[in-house]
Amino acid sequence: MSYPDNILASVQKPARYTGGEWHSASKEWNKTDIRVALSYPDIYEVGMSGITLPILYQEANSLSFALADRIFAPWPDMEQALRNAGLNLQAIESGRALRDFDIIGFLLGYELTYTNLLNILDLGGIPLDAGKRDEACPLVMAGGIGTMNPEPLADFIDFFVIGDGEGAISRILERVRDLKRAGSRRKDILLALAELDGIYVPSLYNVEYRTDGSFKKISKNSEAAAIPVERIICQELPVFSDKPIVPLIETIQDKGSVEISRGCTRGCRFCNAGIYYRPVRHRTQQDIYSAIDKLCSSCGYDEITLLSLSSGDYPGITDLISGLNQMEQTQGTTFSLPSLRIDEKSLDLIEALSSKRRSGITLAPEAATSRLQRVINKIIPEEDILQTAAAAFQRGWTSLKLYFMLGLPTETEDDVIAIGQLASRIYDLGRLSPGRRPKLRVSLSTFVPKPHTPFQWCGQIERGEILKRVNLVRDNIGRRKISISWNNPQISMLEAVMSRGDRNLGRVIYRAWELGARFDGWDELFDYGRWEKAFKEAGINPVNYANQPKDLEEPLPWEHISSGVSRKFLVEEFYRAMCGNPTPDCRTDACNMCGIERRVKNCHKMYKGVYHGE
Repeated sequence: MSYPDNILASVQKPARYTGGEWHSASKEWNKTDIRVALSYPDIYEVGMSGITLPILYQEANSLSFALADRIFAPWPDMEQALRNAGLNLQAIESGRALRDFDIIGFLLGYELTYTNLLNILDLGGIPLDAGKRDEACPLVMAGGIGTMNPEPLADFIDFFVIGDGEGAISRILERVRDLKRAGSRRKDILLALAELDGIYVPSLYNVEYRTDGSFKKISKNSEAAAIPVERIICQELPVFSDKPIVPLIETIQDKGSVEISRGCTRGCRFCNAGIYYRPVRHRTQQDIYSAIDKLCSSCGYDEITLLSLSSGDYPGITDLISGLNQMEQTQGTTFSLPSLRIDEKSLDLIEALSSKRRSGITLAPEAATSRLQRVINKIIPEEDILQTAAAAFQRGWTSLKLYFMLGLPTETEDDVIAIGQLASRIYDLGRLSPGRRPKLRVSLSTFVPKPHTPFQWCGQIERGEILKRVNLVRDNIGRRKISISWNNPQISMLEAVMSRGDRNLGRVIYRAWELGARFDGWDELFDYGRWEKAFKEAGINPVNYANQPKDLEEPLPWEHISSGVSRKFLVEEFYRAMCGNPTPDCRTDACNMCGIERRVKNCHKMYKGVYHGE
């Protein structure tokens, strides 16, 4: 069943909901045993831009007994149209209501999609409270980097997949199929799933709080449960999705994407991705070329983005680009290489891939003083930044974007002033270069403490202080024509609350959703008043979650989940940060004993020889 024409005619971009894209699956519903609806809880254009959903979609549909479909968050116009007509939200391919599926799987990449998740379930006819779902309801699972602290969503999710979902989806579907065939009840299925590596079932754990409402401890109430729940780590990158769905409308990432490596060992202390995706794993050059060939021939893309947390660290990157240049000359394909370090070598790499057009350059120092760079363990000398910017201007680039963070632990007024001064020096360099006047943009993001990082114990600066520091940067730029942007402080605060939250936040999320909270990461739709009311009604002060530092000995709501990086290492890194001591990269130095070496033997040496296929 598809949506009625009058519904689609009443909304913006009806193609968000109609399906029928090239390479979308068309399996018969009645000829499969298990049906799973995969969802990224944001609009179609955002959800279809990632690489994880296509991989899981293809892997699930490759199983003869399984059918995978897709669902995305409806924009407010579509939600209103559905509610007015009394219709359920439907999966894209099959047109089935979500309650018809066996499993609903959410990919969580961002904390501010939580109310969208609730909205999808409600529009799909599924009770939001996991404890109130009966035998006819689908199981609701969630995975992705957002599950490294699953507790704020524990009331709504039946089970979480911690770690690389590609290493779990087939096992989960097989287990559920076998149990359903045997007539197992919902509770027994969850008990059996909890025995799989990396599966966290919140109902199998009890949470205790102190008299002041703060988190005290979590314990298991079933022998099937594990403490800690260990993150799933795929030793090798998953098989590339060579026939991903080609969207019918323009998406945020409207080009082909190939993941050349996963993980990063640079060790930036604010970065949860650097923890979550350890160890570093690379595709061989031959696999990359093959993936690009298949992607271009099957999807028609003529522009490919090479994805990695630190592309310049790919072993043999120069050789890889040489091969890509040959592909460009013979096939007309262009390539982009984001996530590069700040140095002239990176400019050489970008330039080598930019024969057809010259776009802007993005530099992400994060901090502008050497002292604060040592604290965060991202050391880029000012002279390197200035030399790179000067070289970019000399080579003809006129558009530069600089990323900095405000409110990093130990940040002082001098560190903030230095941001404006560094941006001014770069602008002045551009004025001295031939050609057009430089276009310089400075993006200021607010530090958000993330779980499982060395800064998880640090608080976020409060709203008034954020705005004060923004103004301090502006004052030190003066009248130069530099564009400055910054995050909405209330959105950043809410992100921090959810990042460091516990199960008490479930009732806040639910109430905010009831009050109309949707798309909280979107400035035009975010309304902090709804959240403010929800916190007040729940008797919860968000400052206690977002802004208060935590004692190193204090139990944390997410510590029953193991990222693979040990608590001991995180504590050591915290102390090194406070002393301004950097930690070397284990790709080139000795193993830092972060904890991953317990799971993956010689993980710090895995990159060697990869690009030759050895």
